[in-house]
Amino acid sequence: MLRRLVVIALQDPKENYWGRLEEITPAGVWIRGLNVETFEDWVRQVSNGNAGLGWFTTFFPMNRILRMTLDETVGAVPSFAARFEQEVGRKVEDFLGAGN
Repeated sequence: MLRRLVVIALQDPKENYWGRLEEITPAGVWIRGLNVETFEDWVRQVSNGNAGLGWFTTFFPMNRILRMTLDETVGAVPSFAARFEQEVGRKVEDFLGAGN
């Protein structure tokens, strides 16, 4: 299950993050990604050949996590990964590479 793309909803403060799940421990979750609020800006920068905003690796303690879901297309609503591929023309996994 690790290294799957996920969306994490957090509390105190309320935030949503999207990215690649790196590790789950009893203490919390490590994710390499970005705040959902910056997703559109990041995609726009990548599609213009500039990846200025980048992914970062961060830890979220379990007491902040409300829910974690896989980044999946549901009906007519595309996943974040599908939106990236549609805008940029590359899969997000190919863009990041195996080691990123």
